[in-house]
Amino acid sequence: MNLLVTGGCGFIGSNFARQRLCEKSSPLARLVNLDKLTYAGNPANLADVAGDPRYVFAKGDIGDEELVSRLLSTHSIDAIVNFAAESHVDRSIDSPEPFIQTNVVGTLRLLNAARRHWAALPAPRKNAFRFLHISTDEVYGALGPGDPAFTETTPFAPNSPYAASKAASDHLVRAFHHTYGLPALTTNCSNNYGPYHFPEKLIPLMILNGLDGKPLPVYGDGLQVRDWLYVGDHAEAIWLVLQQGRVGETYNVGGLNERPNFEVVRRICALLDEKAPRADGQPHSVQITSVADRPGHDRRYAIDCAKLQRELGWSPRESFETGLARTVDWYLAHRDWCDEITSKRYSRERLGTG
Repeated sequence: MNLLVTGGCGFIGSNFARQRLCEKSSPLARLVNLDKLTYAGNPANLADVAGDPRYVFAKGDIGDEELVSRLLSTHSIDAIVNFAAESHVDRSIDSPEPFIQTNVVGTLRLLNAARRHWAALPAPRKNAFRFLHISTDEVYGALGPGDPAFTETTPFAPNSPYAASKAASDHLVRAFHHTYGLPALTTNCSNNYGPYHFPEKLIPLMILNGLDGKPLPVYGDGLQVRDWLYVGDHAEAIWLVLQQGRVGETYNVGGLNERPNFEVVRRICALLDEKAPRADGQPHSVQITSVADRPGHDRRYAIDCAKLQRELGWSPRESFETGLARTVDWYLAHRDWCDEITSKRYSRERLGTG
């Protein structure tokens, strides 16, 4: 398989690309990574596999149809996995337009190029071609405490500019399948966490601020609930859907780990107390501070991934406890990566809930 991954220098995309390149039994002939390298795209995320002869990096925008078409043709692409997106809710509240440009217009232009490429393929390759769009549970809106988890048939009700832009991109993918026959699939995932997570999101922000002795800011009462999915489990689900998913279908990917934000922060503090105790002997929890809630903050998300489990046999390998411990260990062992991100590329003034 010759695979085009968009946004492969981002958090989830880089974990997926590494997993595919490191999988000994993978049928991967080539992995082309198209990434615009915005603030959250970091080539260092794939430095350990950049020398693999199957790996090709191309800097560029999914909205550049000419570039995308050239990559699809030059590398005889058999499948596209679209991770490329602006993804931070707080940034979308500050400035919605970049989210519309990348997540909606960019996805449309990527689909245009993919459709032309697919239509020109010889029959065997045309039948095997796939376009997999990676989306979010935020397109479904918010849940009350007793509401059932989101399923693939839950109506869309996005509550932030980010979520609205992703909902629009999901609709475009569906429309290209139903109108043109493009063999497309979509996955909607819950909150990811794990290695190489950009430090504006909740878990890496808390780990790094905890280590630096900085405040651990929690929005409002901290009782916003998210379903936490370890990124390695998500990457495995994506590969499974790409290979075995039913064309035209949507699959929800969840971690089966609902936790309120305050509990997540408390657990991170406990792990840091164990693995990197403060010099003054106090617990890291003394750094927790409450800050004003953000506008329109969704109270709860939860994913029902029974369809993925039933049809494709996937289940997450990591519990929240094991996945979070692995994540803290990774950040402790990769302070050089963290320092480069925070000192040169990013000032940690923003909050995040993932």
